Amino acid sequence: MRISKLSVLLVFVCLWFVTSAVAITLEMTDGAKLEGEIFLVKDDFLQIRAEGGNYPKIEWSKFSQATLNELKKNPKIAQIVEPYIEIPLEVKIKKTEVTIKEVPRLERPAKGTILGAMFSSSVGIVCLLLLYGANVYAGYEIATVRAYPPAMVCGMAAVAPIIGPLVFLCLPTKMGPTQDELAEEQREATEAVQAATYGDAAAPQPSSSGGESGKDHESHASHSAAVPQTQSFKRGQFTFNRRFIETKFVGFFGMVRKDAEKDLLLIIKSARGEFVVTGISEIGATDIKVNVHSGGASQQTTIPFVEILEMQVKHKDA
Repeated sequence: MRISKLSVLLVFVCLWFVTSAVAITLEMTDGAKLEGEIFLVKDDFLQIRAEGGNYPKIEWSKFSQATLNELKKNPKIAQIVEPYIEIPLEVKIKKTEVTIKEVPRLERPAKGTILGAMFSSSVGIVCLLLLYGANVYAGYEIATVRAYPPAMVCGMAAVAPIIGPLVFLCLPTKMGPTQDELAEEQREATEAVQAATYGDAAAPQPSSSGGESGKDHESHASHSAAVPQTQSFKRGQFTFNRRFIETKFVGFFGMVRKDAEKDLLLIIKSARGEFVVTGISEIGATDIKVNVHSGGASQQTTIPFVEILEMQVKHKDA
């Protein structure tokens, strides 16, 4: 039994040597050809038995592609030869080809107006309400600057947003009567009252016998002449800021006031009420700190420029 197995093994080895010793033609990259039998196979080279008893070692990179493909058919050499075989361009393209697949996409909303889009979302509605409120507030500021009734301008802004405030902004500032005009109106009103009371006759004059009455009248006239005229500055006619106050009301700064100005009062009419100011303690970029009389005592308060509606300088006896 052992002899038969050994015989089979010897026969198989002989057949392998016979098949492997078959002469082949090897073509090089430079076109040269070499005939011989494969003698030794290594990772770096192939050694063959050539004619004349030579055993040359040939590197795998020197074989042509046709020879390498032929040697690849041998299972024992295929794994070594495969890295040296160039892959055709068509095969590379086919291997690296990218297949584009369709992906699900979100549908775009239907086209519409910006106003409609804002009304369709809660955020848009909030933005519209904020813009509407800013529009009404702009109307109030324009009414303050242009000296128009705030209720009228704000109402117009509420009914016609943007357009209403723009109309009043383009209108000229409504100027109030000047001091001369007020004095002239008061004089005409006094003359009209006297004419209605005494008719065409002149107003009664003090008699010469009434010496004391004449003296009182003269003292009252001299006192009226000594009291300076009230000066009024209204918003719309003047811009209330730091420079304006420092220029117009210099006498109210400092702890000690001059004799000619110590009897003058500064009346500030604001959105919070009317303040009787005796002195200005500090002034900033947006507000003013003043000393005011309240309840028989003096205290300090801060008034923003935007709240001031009118400022008057008057004598304490006026």
